[in-house]
Amino acid sequence: METPPKLSGPQEHIYTTDPHTWDKRLKAYARENRKAPTPAENLLWQQLRGNKIGAKFRRQHAIDFFIVDFICVAAKLTIELDGEIHAAPENAEYDLGRTFTLTELGYRELRFTN
Repeated sequence: METPPKLSGPQEHIYTTDPHTWDKRLKAYARENRKAPTPAENLLWQQLRGNKIGAKFRRQHAIDFFIVDFICVAAKLTIELDGEIHAAPENAEYDLGRTFTLTELGYRELRFTN
């Protein structure tokens, strides 16, 4: 598994997944999630957007083959808001694998339930 590119230059131009994966698999999914956030995601985004807390966050951002709810690229910090679907055993197992991969790539994760 390849690691994401190192930070260099303006953060706006950092890509954390390869362009082929982004275009073929993740772009439409991320766009759909941004257009229809859960109430909890919308509430948190209103607090994070526009550097309101002193750090730049993105929402529905691709890392490797995953999309995280929120990310501060400079801090390599992700935030996940989990609804009821994450309680299902198969989804909980997927989330553990996802967290492991993101940790291996150098990201820290904050995970909250809705």
